[in-house]
Amino acid sequence: MNIVVLVKQVPDSGASRDLNANDYTVERASANNVINEMDEYAIEEALKIKEAHGGEVTVLTMGPAGATEAIRKALSMGPDKAVHVQDDALHGSCAVVTSKVLAAALGRLNADLVLCGAESTDGRVQVMPHMLAERLGIAALTGARKLTVDGSQLTAERQTDEGYEVVTAATPAVVSVWDTINEPRYPSFKGIMAAKKKPLTTLSLADAGIEADKVGFDGSGTEVAEFAPRPPKQAGQIVKDEGDGGSKLAEFLASQKFI
Repeated sequence: MNIVVLVKQVPDSGASRDLNANDYTVERASANNVINEMDEYAIEEALKIKEAHGGEVTVLTMGPAGATEAIRKALSMGPDKAVHVQDDALHGSCAVVTSKVLAAALGRLNADLVLCGAESTDGRVQVMPHMLAERLGIAALTGARKLTVDGSQLTAERQTDEGYEVVTAATPAVVSVWDTINEPRYPSFKGIMAAKKKPLTTLSLADAGIEADKVGFDGSGTEVAEFAPRPPKQAGQIVKDEGDGGSKLAEFLASQKFI
């Protein structure tokens, strides 16, 4: 089975994250950048499927030159090779444009199964697997907490707030996973050394057949108009019940536009 895992490099969610004051994009140059946490579970699931059914695992990333660090970290876990879509014109691309670029790259890889994290810690919009499935014209099994592969048939337990749903589809398909699906392995020293020699192909926009003015800020349909730092915590308002506590509480909630 030919498996492609989408990996995104993001600022560490455990550290302070900022937006660039010039173009309102995520500040990555000075951040501690890591693999998107949820993508590590997708990598692990791909490796488990390969171990059980054979095949090849390819890591696919779209990002700046520095994203190579995340690619090598991903390769050290066990995938066979990687593809890095890199072009300065991609800076500022929205999710819709990103899905267009990734779909073009996936079209060159002929994947039977595309695996990715259910969301990224910098965006948290959970739209990428759906967009890619639509662009590629294949099934989307999203939010999986368990995935079973039987030949070309996929069965996923889709995690919901109420429990889970059982959904099925035939390959090719896009599957996004939650952190309940497995426990990612730690890269071994041997794996870290081997990652340095694994094939890494870099694709430009021209290689993907996409015009530069169709991506980045010019090609995106959305933009950040303004932003402000999160305000510091303040003392809360105490509502004393003197027989009219319910009314006071309702007035407070109404003033904050909760009701």
